[in-house]
Amino acid sequence: MKRILILLFFMISGFSFYSQSYFTAGGARFGTDWGISIQQKVFKHTTVEGIFQSSLFREELMLSVMPEYHFPVLSKRLNVYLGAGYHQGFNTSSDPVYPSPYGITVVAGAEITLARFVVSYDYKPAFNLYGGEHSWYNQSALSVRYVFVKQNALKKFQRKREKMKKKKKRAEGGKGLFKN
Repeated sequence: MKRILILLFFMISGFSFYSQSYFTAGGARFGTDWGISIQQKVFKHTTVEGIFQSSLFREELMLSVMPEYHFPVLSKRLNVYLGAGYHQGFNTSSDPVYPSPYGITVVAGAEITLARFVVSYDYKPAFNLYGGEHSWYNQSALSVRYVFVKQNALKKFQRKREKMKKKKKRAEGGKGLFKN
């Protein structure tokens, strides 16, 4: 049994050096609050997610921006992630009882990339530092995002750009110490 667990550990850790399989993805968010979610990869295991959502229970719109760190599981297409960031609420009531909130949002979730779609489920509590109907909101949602820019497409573009630079450099001055 120990050998199987050790083998499984090394198999998982061997695959975990990959990052997300997308560069830019955006789509819909369905849950306690509904909205739009956009994710942009900024580092190897890090994305920044922007969420604009409307509450079903409060007369409020909310914008959240959160950096998220992804932990790949078995491959780059299956990730768990953690993040925290800032949220700003906008009271939409014609006669507001409380001021528009702002505060800190924390997120934990899991995502899988299937073809050109990223499906994720997360838990996202929001802590208001000022304003709002309550000081804490519990939110969870299922997000379905379309991959606008694949990770491989970006790498191909970068390789093509490097190739063009080398070609231009050769055309301008030749190779080595002596010019043609």
